[in-house]
Amino acid sequence: MSSSTDEDDYNLEVLGYKPSFRREFSNLATISFAFSIMGLCSSVATTFNTPLLLGGPASATWCWLLGSCMCFTLGASIAEIVSAFPTCGGLYTASARLCPSTHRAIVGWLVGWLNILGQIAGVSSTEFGLANMILGAVSIALPDFVITPGKTVGVFTGLLITHGILNSLATKHLAFFTRGFVFVNLGTTIIIIIVLLATTPRSEMHPASYVFGSQGIINETGGWNNGIAFLFGLLSVQWTMTDYDATAHISEEVRRAAYAAPSAIFIAVIGTGILGWILNIVLVLCSGPIGDLPGTSGSAFLQIMVTRMGVPAALFLWTFVCLTAFFVVQTALQACSRMLYAFSRDHGLPNSGYFNHVSGITQTPLRTVWLATGISILPGLLDLASPVAANAIFALTAIALDASYIIPIFLRRLYANHPEVRFQPGPFYMGSGIIGWAANIACISWTLFVCVIFSLPTILPVTRENMNYASVITIGVVVVSGVWYILSAHRHYHGPSSNLTNGGTGGKLDVNQGNSAQELVAVDADEKKLQSGSVA
Repeated sequence: MSSSTDEDDYNLEVLGYKPSFRREFSNLATISFAFSIMGLCSSVATTFNTPLLLGGPASATWCWLLGSCMCFTLGASIAEIVSAFPTCGGLYTASARLCPSTHRAIVGWLVGWLNILGQIAGVSSTEFGLANMILGAVSIALPDFVITPGKTVGVFTGLLITHGILNSLATKHLAFFTRGFVFVNLGTTIIIIIVLLATTPRSEMHPASYVFGSQGIINETGGWNNGIAFLFGLLSVQWTMTDYDATAHISEEVRRAAYAAPSAIFIAVIGTGILGWILNIVLVLCSGPIGDLPGTSGSAFLQIMVTRMGVPAALFLWTFVCLTAFFVVQTALQACSRMLYAFSRDHGLPNSGYFNHVSGITQTPLRTVWLATGISILPGLLDLASPVAANAIFALTAIALDASYIIPIFLRRLYANHPEVRFQPGPFYMGSGIIGWAANIACISWTLFVCVIFSLPTILPVTRENMNYASVITIGVVVVSGVWYILSAHRHYHGPSSNLTNGGTGGKLDVNQGNSAQELVAVDADEKKLQSGSVA
């Protein structure tokens, strides 16, 4: 473990950063983290109403297959970049280093804030979904229980504070708990599939034409044509299979990060895509009359389980679905806090380095853990004012995160031959041929397409109450951050900056001009390794 840690720390120093965390995440813990951030069964449970009740059953099955295939191209493209830049800044750091020096600061600033917005929205929307899942189960067990916005926000806030406390633990404890997340996640999904098939009489299963065919196209949008209604089903798969770079954000805590982090992303995308499609097919197959959904709990997923398994068995399994969602927030909050730490480390936050701090007790960035926790509470409060505005946070997660992902992918190709940009592939590399190009073009085109779909209001006619505010919030954050950069932030933010103090590279790190800072850092790191006897 010592030699691999030395190599990881050496690679991090080459990128301009001193090692600040303990590398406690093994291969299993890293793969479990990647699966957990997607939280298959809980994410489907949270978003299943959208495809089923807007586009119909066929939208739930086909949109998952279509979306997961395209997400695979995005996941592979991201894994390739993460392998080359295994830092807790993730694709934010990569974006600024894949463009000429004159654009580095503004690109880093834009991608940084888009990623932070998506991370915060992801934590908040998942926690909000978990609060609704818990209260939905209570309403099934206690028919007289009334769910109110106040109760939902109260549970939501309490859960987020709990996750803030858990994320305050040392990395070795986080890694220890994370190892088991994948087994709960995948195990619960497989058991639900088996039990649903076992408890649904063959005579009550829907025919193939309902699951896959035209009989399953049921437009409930109030005015959109069937094609648009069908495409709204993409929200479930895109929201589930996002936050790919969360694994990158913990890469400074991962052993053999250049190998483990991208491999975990690749494996998790494939596994989640295949098992998720099977889950959607089984849910639709066993769903019963669509008029009975979403039921008293407000969750079509839970209502299907109750109908087929009975209340006791359904609530028992639902406990593990909620536990999976709990794990999603646990991992998402960890990733979000590391992103905030990385942005603060590069002087992107106006805090004079206050959040660029690692606790000497836990060796984790406790200040950004609680910063992320506090900020993530704010979107959930929207439910007190407008449930529609709160629901827009789900679409906002996919829009902001996916937009921050395709920018470095695009820049890598745009400036491939620029003298100031040198992309040094990591161990995970699709090559310079048609496979890499095809994956990059497909994921960029697809992301731009789904961003348009997710910006549309899902119900017509459009009113103030049912307006989709996701695009408004995203554009608003981009505009505000842009104005902020022009008026003030350009004075303290100059793109990713080295925090090495012993190698003569402190301050702004220009990795692309000739043989300057990167080689100086490499020489300094080589000397350290020679002194420790780790280099032959």
